[in-house]
Amino acid sequence: MKLSVLVPLFNEEEFVGALLEKVIAAPLQPGLDREVIVADDGSTDSSVEEVERVAAKYPDVIRLLKGGRNQGKGAALRRAIAEARGEFAIIQDADLEYDPREYQRILTPILDGRADVVYGSRFLAAGERRVLYYWHSLANHLLTGMCNICADLNLTDMETCYKAFRTPLLQSIPIRSQRFGFEPEITIKLAKRQARIYETPISYNGRTYEEGKKIGFKDALNAFWVILRYSLSRDIYLDKDKDILDAFSDAPRFNRWMVDTIRPYLGKKVLEIGAGIGNLTRVLVARRRKYVATDLDLQHLERLRARLAGRPHLETALLDASRAEDYGPFRGQMDTVVCLNVLEHIEDDLGALRSMYATLQEEGRAVILVPEGQSIYGSLDKELGHCRRYSEEQLRRRMAEAGFAVDAMLRFNRISRPGWWLNGTILKRRTISRFQLKNFDRMVWLFRRIDAHLPWSPTSIIAVGRKPAGGSNPLN
Repeated sequence: MKLSVLVPLFNEEEFVGALLEKVIAAPLQPGLDREVIVADDGSTDSSVEEVERVAAKYPDVIRLLKGGRNQGKGAALRRAIAEARGEFAIIQDADLEYDPREYQRILTPILDGRADVVYGSRFLAAGERRVLYYWHSLANHLLTGMCNICADLNLTDMETCYKAFRTPLLQSIPIRSQRFGFEPEITIKLAKRQARIYETPISYNGRTYEEGKKIGFKDALNAFWVILRYSLSRDIYLDKDKDILDAFSDAPRFNRWMVDTIRPYLGKKVLEIGAGIGNLTRVLVARRRKYVATDLDLQHLERLRARLAGRPHLETALLDASRAEDYGPFRGQMDTVVCLNVLEHIEDDLGALRSMYATLQEEGRAVILVPEGQSIYGSLDKELGHCRRYSEEQLRRRMAEAGFAVDAMLRFNRISRPGWWLNGTILKRRTISRFQLKNFDRMVWLFRRIDAHLPWSPTSIIAVGRKPAGGSNPLN
């Protein structure tokens, strides 16, 4: 495994050479290698030459990303994060205020699997710190407190430099701040991603402005603005497809409606295909003897684990629904397969259904939800990666070809079909409006009661297929 040490650099010629030597010498856990990525932010002194001098001694460890004009710490970190190759990453300022010998302590909760992120706190009761500016400390406490209120956290030191991450999580979050606003921005976005955040005490050898300290009053004002801005934003994924899943996490009534529709067909040992971030899993898992939530996206599964950490019967697994070999550990083990809004993404949908069939015990059921009606296939379907929309006849035929006896075909959610047609076919929209979705969710109590009486086709159909006793395995 590898640790990526991310070093934003601006005019630190006096300190950066000594700092890099300390980073190289810092002890790490056994089996953990390191890389050091220095992102220069338009230094006008000899900082770059100092980095090049040290990098010449460690050419396989230190990489220098040269910058143009000075933009700020956030801009430098954005470049360094994109270049990180390690499984884990830690931010290291280019001065000597923070001690790299504390990496082991900071990384332990992540390496143990307990945390996604660890903050090194200068204010927890351990270690030592240099006593300096009262007003600077007061501003730090005020900013941390305000960030905690907006993010619903209880951090003691939001502004700390030492933040360690699982690198894929960090790389999946958009960073917009150019300067020191990076600290509150990343904190609020981590909270909204429901990352498991830990704190550990660190020592701190702060420096004076005469010694080169750069953060000031204007940065504090900007941090307040950043906190307000991102507390109202859901800009937490670089991938827009994941934004849509996140939007549905704010539609609990709709999710409950879907769950209540399929619940009568579920057994005690459930395999969920394409669980995403757990919008439905958190309801479906209740009263199951075994529940395995799968997805092909590790970041989805990490967020799901964080949301449902207290569920003793929940397991998670990486599984690509289109790969037959990924189903191997579950073959013949489950009494229910739940596959909601997944099959339409798969070119070989018949092969996927046969793989699901193989995981079931005799008389086990597969509950398959897909979008209905190729006539309303539009821009939203394309953006979501839908290969097709199904008719009832097409889905029934596919299920039968896979070996299933189709016990039920349910029509679900007629109420949203006109809106889907309008947004995806007429307006050519490429994302689902959070505003529209929240308003829709508020009215689900009514829509559930009238949906079956509406005179048009549904937005989705649900097939309930059963593996007959003595049925042959289509994969044999």
